[in-house]
Amino acid sequence: MQSFIHYFLHFGAPLAISYYCFRSQWKKVYILFLITMLVDLDHLLASPIFDPNRCSINFHPLHSYYAISIYFLLLLPKQTRIIALALLFHMVTDYIDCYMTLHHW
Repeated sequence: MQSFIHYFLHFGAPLAISYYCFRSQWKKVYILFLITMLVDLDHLLASPIFDPNRCSINFHPLHSYYAISIYFLLLLPKQTRIIALALLFHMVTDYIDCYMTLHHW
């Protein structure tokens, strides 16, 4: 169930957000949400690359509190607002996954 929720939040929820909040440009916004998943490339720096019991938040460089603070700053310029929203939604999704791992969902 945890994996289903995690991947729904990474793919399904952004589709809904894109469609309902950015209706005139929903395809472009959804593609931006998908592109921002490239932040997961920082998982390649870890050993092992995948650990189901590891929390990504503040472990991987692009999931660090420092990086997240930059994502918040990216909300300020209009040109980067959607990218910032997508990155922050990704971090919230990963945080939820951490919470579920910690509480053995």
